[in-house]
Amino acid sequence: MLLIYLPKITSRNRYCLNTVFKHFLAFSNYSLTEDKKQFSEYSGPKFSYAKRPINDEFFIYANGLLEERGIKEYDVPIDGNEKSTILFSHQQESELNYDPFAATFYMISRYEEYLPHRRDLYDRFDAKASMAFNNGFIEYAVVDRWVKELAGMLDKRFNELSFPKNKIETLLTIDIDNAYAYKEKGLIRTMGSLLKYLLAFRFYDFLRQMKVLLKFEKDPFDTYNLLRNLQKRFYLKPIYFFLVGDYGLNDKNISPQNRNFQSLIKSIADFAEVGIHPSFGSNTHKNRLDREIKRLQRIVKRDIKKSRQHFLKLILPETYRRLVEADIAEDYTMGFASSLGFRAGTSKPFPFYDLDEEYELNLLVYPFSIMDATLNYYLHLKPLDAIDRCKKIVDEIIEVDGKLVLLWHNESLSDNKEWKGWSNVLEEILEYSEKQKTKTNTNAKS
Repeated sequence: MLLIYLPKITSRNRYCLNTVFKHFLAFSNYSLTEDKKQFSEYSGPKFSYAKRPINDEFFIYANGLLEERGIKEYDVPIDGNEKSTILFSHQQESELNYDPFAATFYMISRYEEYLPHRRDLYDRFDAKASMAFNNGFIEYAVVDRWVKELAGMLDKRFNELSFPKNKIETLLTIDIDNAYAYKEKGLIRTMGSLLKYLLAFRFYDFLRQMKVLLKFEKDPFDTYNLLRNLQKRFYLKPIYFFLVGDYGLNDKNISPQNRNFQSLIKSIADFAEVGIHPSFGSNTHKNRLDREIKRLQRIVKRDIKKSRQHFLKLILPETYRRLVEADIAEDYTMGFASSLGFRAGTSKPFPFYDLDEEYELNLLVYPFSIMDATLNYYLHLKPLDAIDRCKKIVDEIIEVDGKLVLLWHNESLSDNKEWKGWSNVLEEILEYSEKQKTKTNTNAKS
């Protein structure tokens, strides 16, 4: 057993150490103690995390963040660059020249998002406001790197320690904001769309919509067979997040009362997991979230425990508190719309810590690192350039034994309008990821 000495066990340091060892390293054979005598007499693997060592043990200097309560402006010491970036660097005698636990806590608690900052058009914390973006390490899983470095040092120091080898995984998640481009929209929306095309002299769009409505042509957003084929080919276990909210300015999916839309959801639930995509409007209307979850549960006849916010609308800690109150166990919103990379510095799932209340929420956060809309709408990349950028993210995740979580939409596979030429981008990323994982596994065995 690994024994860890802390001068004072607090809510923060208990949470952070549990997250590092249990969730990131899949290692549970450890114990925390405040007892110096017990620690000194223990002959097994051990380390202290404090201001100063007790004897000559493996020692990590604690800067004090994890013994505090409340939120304050921090001038966080940053050293290194890009993938070698470290936070809370110091000049103290220690095994490391930075505090890996304070650095990890600062990133995964999203401490900076509680501090004053400018928000974007949709009232979101934007990537450009983040420390990671402004210091050039947003596309590097720095938390995973710190944890891997710590584990390597402990493993080298103590022969009896054995940290499990993390399995590199790929998780495809799909947001269904618009199940169909033209079908099932209702008479008023359909007539309005056709009239708009005519008045704007967009005759090609008018004719294409008519062909779909008359069943001469497949709806361009009906890419579900393609997604199903990718699932089979790459042995994926995807999650589909359905928007079933009331119609609104930013919520324009098909009516959840529509029988064909319900049939689509049921058919997908037969071969994939289904989660709720809380509407944009649910952020300002208190009871909408519960109503939307119940709608989806009635359709699929099972409990809904997974969620991702529409438009990635995430306000901390309020959004996560509401999800917990609604019995959601996993959230997949942790990522940036305007940038690729790692919003919380990690590719791996972790429990969320409520800084306002100083306790761990019963919610597991799955961060994503690549979104199709980021590549096209925000970075304005061409498909081939997008694939190259994504390969760098995949390489980073492979290097840290991480989890590749992709956020895609059914419409981006349509090869339609702004998505012309994008239909094979997801396939290329998945193919590259599989090749790199195979190469890594082969090298590890040889």
